[in-house]
Amino acid sequence: MRAADVMSSPVFVVRPAENAAYARRLMLKHRISRLPVIEEGHLVGIITKKDLAYRLRQSEPIWRRRPIDRIPISILMAPDPITVAPNTSVREIAAIMLDRDISGLPVMEDGTLAGIVTKLDLMRSAYVGSLTKDVAAIMEEPATVDRYHSLDHIINTIREKNNKLIVVNDNGSIAGIITESNLAFYEYMDERMSLPERDITHLRKEEAGGRKSYRHVVEVSAVAEDLMSRPVITIAPDATVAEAVGLMLEERINSLVVVDGEELKGILKRDDIIKEVAK
Repeated sequence: MRAADVMSSPVFVVRPAENAAYARRLMLKHRISRLPVIEEGHLVGIITKKDLAYRLRQSEPIWRRRPIDRIPISILMAPDPITVAPNTSVREIAAIMLDRDISGLPVMEDGTLAGIVTKLDLMRSAYVGSLTKDVAAIMEEPATVDRYHSLDHIINTIREKNNKLIVVNDNGSIAGIITESNLAFYEYMDERMSLPERDITHLRKEEAGGRKSYRHVVEVSAVAEDLMSRPVITIAPDATVAEAVGLMLEERINSLVVVDGEELKGILKRDDIIKEVAK
């Protein structure tokens, strides 16, 4: 299979001078995660939900100058994106995505944007549908946070681990899941165009096996429970990868939390499946 067989076309695009708010609205409206940036007919960059998500960090210097939704796309986009030709093989495309940690490749033909191949396009391909391994064979260790971890902590953790974050309750049960989409599309702006603040109370033991106590934390921006999606879609470790792909496509998600009864066992990400394509 080649790029031309799986690519999406036509492609929604933006201009460098348009702002991040416009790009975010397009992504939300059309349920997409990236937009090629075109200037005078030429591909000059690409902007993704990841570019929007990571700018939410309060310590980002750009916050001190102007809110993200007013920032031109030219500042946030990745310039000179990697592209492929219509005849590039699906296996090569999967390898490029994994090697460069990117989720979409514009398809260029004679200097013109002909389409785009995304990881979702690969997931819909017949090749992926024929995979026979069990989920347990390719799942990853889960990364977790509690309900009251701050926005900065969440962004730092999701970047460090390059992973989804499973939000857990004090008793270890699953409360929700946080992905880059939750960060990128979170409605965080208030009337003063600043991050919201809230008071939270942390449940914490003073020492191992000791009495529970509460630590009061003030002026914390959005926390995990504000951002997370729920309910969490789960799958058993002995399910097949093909079953997992079908469930991901049906629910329009790119990860599944793997549980055995009530026990959290791991997480199956779209990238874990794409790795099988690249082999």
